[in-house]
Amino acid sequence: MTRSAIYFAITAHGFGHAVRAASVAEAIRQLAPDIQLFLVTAAPRWLLDAYIQGDYIHRPRALDVGVIQADSLNMDQAATLAQLRQLRDRQQALIASEADFIRTNRISLILADIPPLAAPIAAAAGVPCWMMSNFGWDFIYRDWGGEFVEAADWISECYGQCDRLFRLPLHESMSAFPQCEDVGLTGGKPNFTPEHLRSVFHLTAARDRTVLLSFGGLGLQKIPYNKVADFPDWLFLSFDRNAPELPNLRRIEDRRYRPVDFMPLCDRIVSKPGYSTFSEALRLGLPITSLTRSGFAESPLLLTGIQNYAAHQLIEPDAFFAGDWDFLLQAPTPPRQSTRLPADGTESIARTTAAFLQASR
Repeated sequence: MTRSAIYFAITAHGFGHAVRAASVAEAIRQLAPDIQLFLVTAAPRWLLDAYIQGDYIHRPRALDVGVIQADSLNMDQAATLAQLRQLRDRQQALIASEADFIRTNRISLILADIPPLAAPIAAAAGVPCWMMSNFGWDFIYRDWGGEFVEAADWISECYGQCDRLFRLPLHESMSAFPQCEDVGLTGGKPNFTPEHLRSVFHLTAARDRTVLLSFGGLGLQKIPYNKVADFPDWLFLSFDRNAPELPNLRRIEDRRYRPVDFMPLCDRIVSKPGYSTFSEALRLGLPITSLTRSGFAESPLLLTGIQNYAAHQLIEPDAFFAGDWDFLLQAPTPPRQSTRLPADGTESIARTTAAFLQASR
């Protein structure tokens, strides 16, 4: 019997897209271990390894641009536009090479999060293209106006070739996609017990005084760690490898561990707007303190989402970088909605995908 194979096309913008796609890839692997996984992304392998426990093939390719950023809050529109132009100039060669790779490896399906060129690549290779996301890059670029409108139109045309969209919560309309199916929240599950984490990282503070600082793969340039010293009875956890040595700060450097592993131990997460971080926190019922962010059209969707479905706090960047962090002493605001978002997005996408691949043999 021929082994089925799937081509995961993943944007390398930040880490969030890779996190949710890798979570789905791992769920597919658990359901059908014989399916060959190809993860096509410029995201680092160590990040994928933290979510995928079994074998897969990493094909380092940048199939889209996303947004060029210095950190998780500061964007470079000029550099983004320049790279978009370069991508469009070489799209035909990229489509041809990836389509050839798909045919050579007898891949049956592309699942993308959410490079626009995945759909033309699938068409050239003669396989279906499914996508998963809460926004499209046309939505982000169109909001910037000017020369980005033409790029947004091009991307909408690409998305129009997609056969099926799994639309995640906290989403925009995604009207460019001809077929849309709403699913639940995505993300990973904790891999380690609270007892293991407390022992390994010497986590002695009570949960109501333990805070996870998490700002995505790009981080922040100047996290004001001096504020940590003002809360000596609290414990702060950070994945920032440049964080200083402080008595009440634990720097998590071992890449086997992920923010989601520590969430059950924490009173809240302090973050910037990011779907995967918010989604994993929502799946676990963790309160979210988020910085606001301007100039990125997804951010209002995410911030409205946590106000509706999570215990939350919204703080302006100035209050985080130059304030006294008194938000830690305030209780988060309860969610506006009494119902919770469905949390089975990872599993439902994986089941549907695995069933298709098994039937296509």
